[in-house]
Amino acid sequence: MVLNIIEKENKMVKIIADSCCDLSPELLSQYNIEVIPLSVFVKDQNFLDGIEITSDQLFTAVKETGVLPKTSAPSVAAFTEVFRKYPEFVSFSISSKLSASYQSSAIALQSLTNQTGSLIDSYNLSTGIGLLVLRAAELAQQGKSVEEITSEVKSLIPNINTSFVIDTLDYLYMGGRCSAMEHVVGSLLKIRPVVEVKKDGTLGVKEKVSGSRKKALKTMLDDFAKKKDRIDPTHVFVTHTSCPDDAEYLCGELKQIMEIENLHITEAGSTIASHCGPNTIGILFLTK
Repeated sequence: MVLNIIEKENKMVKIIADSCCDLSPELLSQYNIEVIPLSVFVKDQNFLDGIEITSDQLFTAVKETGVLPKTSAPSVAAFTEVFRKYPEFVSFSISSKLSASYQSSAIALQSLTNQTGSLIDSYNLSTGIGLLVLRAAELAQQGKSVEEITSEVKSLIPNINTSFVIDTLDYLYMGGRCSAMEHVVGSLLKIRPVVEVKKDGTLGVKEKVSGSRKKALKTMLDDFAKKKDRIDPTHVFVTHTSCPDDAEYLCGELKQIMEIENLHITEAGSTIASHCGPNTIGILFLTK
């Protein structure tokens, strides 16, 4: 019996993703997904995202040094090492508009001769990627081919809805993503931007909410409620950086809006955290 299970797993298409997918260790284990970590540079040291550094450790380092960490895509060698292990695979990367991860994976695949692999540019980030990865893993478990998985998953990319409330403009300012004036005015007026991933894989400000944090969270809930008749209830994510209470609050509210089969709370890895800062929280889902 055990041998049959092992043989079945060996014949399945392997699902691979870079660490920006932000899936929990439990989901990665359940769906047998392999993760290739990005790198985070803190205090002149290099750490592997999700393995050697957590978001909380990153925030502590920024508070102590006042210097924003830098991130880098996995190397070509890192992708090559993983790809070589599997005869057939589908690999997912953070949006090519936000990182060189996809480009590195493409160079790695070109160097291989005995593998059948497909690369998916998610045009997304965090569990927006995770939604695609889980669907691919479900298809792999059903015995679907590389081509079948790739075709279905690519058709879902335009249907991903990813938006986050960013609590502080400090990280955007330190990262050069907002001006000094925007930083000062935004901080004084307690402006909390709602950032979305656009269809072309870039980031944009969907809305600027002034006032309480609860008001900003309600903005995301209202958007979810408006779309509830088109939302795929299979998997919905609430993904956050160091604000578990808010994540529980959002989950409670989402359950009141519609019935969701799998409502996941996940914590964003240090790559996403290094750009958004603490107390960032988002609702991520697929529409039909």
